[in-house]
Amino acid sequence: MACSSVQADSILSAVQIYSQDELLELINDNEHLKRVRDDDCQLVEDIKARAEKMKVPAYQFLYGDMLLYGVCIERDAELGMLYVEMAAKQGLPAGLEQLGRYYAQGKFVRPNKTRAAEYLYTASSTGHIKAQMQLVELYLEGYGDPSAYYDVYHWLHNAVIADRAQQQRAGELLAQLANKMPEELVKQAQGPLER
Repeated sequence: MACSSVQADSILSAVQIYSQDELLELINDNEHLKRVRDDDCQLVEDIKARAEKMKVPAYQFLYGDMLLYGVCIERDAELGMLYVEMAAKQGLPAGLEQLGRYYAQGKFVRPNKTRAAEYLYTASSTGHIKAQMQLVELYLEGYGDPSAYYDVYHWLHNAVIADRAQQQRAGELLAQLANKMPEELVKQAQGPLER
């Protein structure tokens, strides 16, 4: 039985490697692993090469997550964490946030909320809203450096947040953090971001 030309095209079509912007958007939307699965794992070798040889942070993060969760390759949590750490060391906000979250939760690593706060602070400084909110939560639990309250308050207060529920949560966290800060410092932190 012969295939129609449409069927042959769909069988033979190769999946194109993700652009840097596309991959970062997938990571920020937490859709990166789903996309690799949806692409029938065709890009595993390309992803691995970009992580190992080219040392592209977004691909290191993707490859690390693939290893952590056993997506399209054999699960290897230790190697997966190594690749996520490599991405974080190169300043990838998603990598920094994920390491902070994992240390806070004790996922794949022993819990260490002090280390979590350090990773989350660095991610927060890049404007990563999810990291900022997690960092405030750690501060409210008594972890982290109180001298950094001003910074994270300032960043989160000035963040542009489209989601209403997330806006409300940010407001609640800011109100609680303000209770731990001198009133004058809170007023200063409410000033606009310098661009």
